[in-house]
Amino acid sequence: MEKRKINIVDTTLRDGSHAVSHSFTVDQVTAVAEGLDKVGVSLIELSHGDGITGSSVNYGFSKTNEIELLKAAGKVVKNAKLTVLLLPGIGTIEDLQEAKENGAQAVRVATHVTEADIAIQHIKYAKSIGMMTVGFLMMSHMASPEKIVEQAKIFVDCGADYINLADSAGYMLTDDVRARVSALQNAVDIPIGFHSHNNLGLSVANSIAAVEEGATYLDATCRGLGAGAGNTQNEVLCAVLDRLGYDTEVNLNGIMDVAEEIVEPIMQRPQVINTASLMLGYAGVYSSFLLHTYKAAEKFRLNPRDILVELGKRRMVGGQEDMIIDVAFELSQKNKK
Repeated sequence: MEKRKINIVDTTLRDGSHAVSHSFTVDQVTAVAEGLDKVGVSLIELSHGDGITGSSVNYGFSKTNEIELLKAAGKVVKNAKLTVLLLPGIGTIEDLQEAKENGAQAVRVATHVTEADIAIQHIKYAKSIGMMTVGFLMMSHMASPEKIVEQAKIFVDCGADYINLADSAGYMLTDDVRARVSALQNAVDIPIGFHSHNNLGLSVANSIAAVEEGATYLDATCRGLGAGAGNTQNEVLCAVLDRLGYDTEVNLNGIMDVAEEIVEPIMQRPQVINTASLMLGYAGVYSSFLLHTYKAAEKFRLNPRDILVELGKRRMVGGQEDMIIDVAFELSQKNKK
């Protein structure tokens, strides 16, 4: 029986940017991109952690301009599609055009799970200039399967090549993933992808659940490098998929070598599930809030866990990073009473 193909989307150089405070250098990007391309991943995503032109006071400045990083990666990526992330309101159509001129072949346009309509013009423009285009629904635990189908159809209608569901908080259990992916599988006629964070230790299991419900694109990062407790660990995911009889076209020994020899030396800290990252998943908080929360906790002498619980109660989402300081300040004032 022919093995079912699963496309691996490696986002070490995008989601992993959060974990290294957006400090990737040209040499590091060149080495990682070349390694990933040689071992057979389908797409290599490279951007500031918050998408193209995310470098800012609010999200954190990049050490190296991302256009320079794209140019460097473009010189060594020969087989995979070099991909960028764009968040409407941060990146613009002009930024997208510049990314394409400097090597990007695909774009994933990401919105909050209930706001797909703000991506229509970006998706249509990307398709008009010949880019593979993905509609990316973030924080998908915050919407019902029915609402996700409604939003995904907006992406379908404007020409997206596939729909990517993101468990941005690492909050979902396997049944949550199954319900959302199966609903999409039954409602749209384009491929489905899944992006997971490991805040509850379920990223590989949830990715497999997504595949079993019909997903054919899976996001992952080498060594799990990413926001919060990290993303689905690419080399582990590929090993599990191989054991289960799926075809990723990724050389397993090769991806393990890239992770160990190239990515691991770049890492600033191990990707472990500590108390703060566990609370991200438990409370349903956007994973990239972790480092911002650590800084706020240090400034106001708070336990990061207390800040994260409050962020979860307020259902804060990506783009509200500047409000973490406000929440920490409010908690510090309450503690003084």
